[in-house]
Amino acid sequence: MSENANQPFDSQYYELLEKLQALDFVLVELNLYLDTHPDDLAAIQQFNQVTRERTQLANHFQQLYGPLQNFGRAYSKFPWEWSQSPWPWQV
Repeated sequence: MSENANQPFDSQYYELLEKLQALDFVLVELNLYLDTHPDDLAAIQQFNQVTRERTQLANHFQQLYGPLQNFGRAYSKFPWEWSQSPWPWQV
């Protein structure tokens, strides 16, 4: 682990991460609902709106704190950020 592993993040880090987790929960629930109700236009519109909101928030989070996912799903600043920890799923 890097030297940052034991350094706490500011309160905004945890606030944004919690918002992302809440949006992810909503998206999973809507996805499950739409699997059985594929013709519910309002649910599809809500899914698309939450997806946009989640994408914007994730981009904002990553600009401030680094990548949320690996394998080409997030950009890295210089130097390579994947050697920095803790990662979002470790907090």
